[in-house]
Amino acid sequence: MTTFALIHGGGGSAFDWHLVEAELRAQGHDTVAVDLPMSDPQAGLWDYADAVVQAVDGRRDLVVVAHSWGGFVGPLVCARAKADALVLVTAMIPSPGETPDDWWERSGRPASDVEDEYELFLHDVPRELGERVLAHDRALAEKMSMDRAVREPWPLAAWPDVPTRYALCRDDRFFTPDFVRRHVKERLGIVPDELPGSHMAMLSHPRELADYLVGGS
Repeated sequence: MTTFALIHGGGGSAFDWHLVEAELRAQGHDTVAVDLPMSDPQAGLWDYADAVVQAVDGRRDLVVVAHSWGGFVGPLVCARAKADALVLVTAMIPSPGETPDDWWERSGRPASDVEDEYELFLHDVPRELGERVLAHDRALAEKMSMDRAVREPWPLAAWPDVPTRYALCRDDRFFTPDFVRRHVKERLGIVPDELPGSHMAMLSHPRELADYLVGGS
């Protein structure tokens, strides 16, 4: 049995992973989805990582999965806990010393011309589900204060020594496929795996994403 530690993106929550959790548990695996301490303005990147490590609580056969902004956190978890693998899902890839705020310009991520939040992040998610997730995450976002975390340099000197995979989402309008392919090659020197789905593929294609996670575990 593998334990999957599931890390949400910026403005998201552990609830974003609930469908993937159900799929993974149906296949006999354990899951730990964590709400990062985004309401604490004094919480830094290591605090985010430690919240995940504490929730994992020493479980073995651990795969860390990081979505979007969680790409700044997942590698730190691997540096703190004994992880067998790291999976980035349409995620930001930090460089040593780079702050999350600086990543947007330094990565060359192109600005999107899609203004509607639903169409940008959730366009292939069933409307009722998408609105429910947005309402849930917006309620948490009202309390969000990531003052320290977004301005803190990424603290590792190098990528952790853990097998790393990257899942590109082919229908993503936020981190577009062309950008992701280049970003992954420049930052990790690997070719991403390509899956169907928008930026929130865990909600639109939970079974496919769960199968991908299990297939490499």
